[in-house]
Amino acid sequence: MCFNKQMKFKLSVEEAVKALTKSDKKFVQLMQHGSMRVEYYAPDKVDLQTPHAQDELYIIINGSGKFVNGNNTVDFRAHDILFVAAGVEHRFKNFSNDFATWVIFYGEVTDS
Repeated sequence: MCFNKQMKFKLSVEEAVKALTKSDKKFVQLMQHGSMRVEYYAPDKVDLQTPHAQDELYIIINGSGKFVNGNNTVDFRAHDILFVAAGVEHRFKNFSNDFATWVIFYGEVTDS
């Protein structure tokens, strides 16, 4: 479900934080068009996500930590961009308390 019934073409971190505070989850979807969805994700201490059926990009807003993508682990920090192919195990680890990221899902949905 989108943050606004009208198609949005601009998002702000402030809008995302406000929408997330109204949710009982650690993420909120804010924009969708075709196969593309944009979410704001701010886990608390532990990242419990599982593989997704679409490719995705993470654009780190705040924070730092480690990112596990399949068999690879890298350090990340604010303003980095991380790619995950559909169906690949991934998660954020040892991240700072201020960690938050945009998540962009896109492309064909795969059976994962």
